[in-house]
Amino acid sequence: MFSVARSDIIQSAVPLVPDFVRARGGVRARFGASAHRTHALERAESGGYRVRFPRIAETCEAVLINTGGGMAGGDRMHADISLDAGAAAVITTQAAEKIYRSQGALTEIDIDLTLASGSRLDWLPQEMILFRGSRWQRKLAANIAADASLTIAESIVFGRVAMNEIVDRGFCHDRWRIRRGGELIFAEDMRLDGNPAQLLAARASSNGARALATILYVATDGESRIDEARNLLADAASECGASAWNGMLVVRLLSHDPQELRADLVRFVEGFRHSQMPRSWG
Repeated sequence: MFSVARSDIIQSAVPLVPDFVRARGGVRARFGASAHRTHALERAESGGYRVRFPRIAETCEAVLINTGGGMAGGDRMHADISLDAGAAAVITTQAAEKIYRSQGALTEIDIDLTLASGSRLDWLPQEMILFRGSRWQRKLAANIAADASLTIAESIVFGRVAMNEIVDRGFCHDRWRIRRGGELIFAEDMRLDGNPAQLLAARASSNGARALATILYVATDGESRIDEARNLLADAASECGASAWNGMLVVRLLSHDPQELRADLVRFVEGFRHSQMPRSWG
């Protein structure tokens, strides 16, 4: 017979990695238009997160970089992107973002997008890969002028395919809030808690798909491009669909194969934007 001291029980509940070593930071960038070109007017970086601007003649492109190579429980990242009137920019990431297993704390990402009158932003990060045991929460908020144009293409992969990883434990909460002219026009939450793989296996959710993507296009011609969007999806290998209402166009893609979904997403976005994906996409 033996006993465990109360102090030992309390000590065992302390995270193996203390809070003060977690990565906290982000980037802030402001873009403005002059002489028919868009330029980065302001830039701020902290906590191992960087933003770089490749020299591209056709457009103003910014690449977000996480020098840590991924995010773990307790890490927090904030991206604050704003466009002045008439500016046009493309934002992407250097690579897919990896969300590692957590000891309990959330991995938090906050994204704030602000678009002034007549501006255009294409938010095109590479996929988010959620490892088994990860606990990830993202809040994406956009405030855009009535005549601004916003394209968001986000994809999530559950588990590492090469390792046959199944995300049978973890937490995922993805929250989007889009406001146009001060009015809330799009609100969506996806929350998977406990056993994400089991929840995704249901036919009413994703029928076992391990990769999903959402493309949101908000612009004055959002609804009128629905036929174009459906034509671009005609040859997709992923399960997909498009709908349009209230000046918005929404495209969904699901696939058991993340590479298949990535190829379909790239094909659609390039056809819809009439431009190639950023060079970091390879």
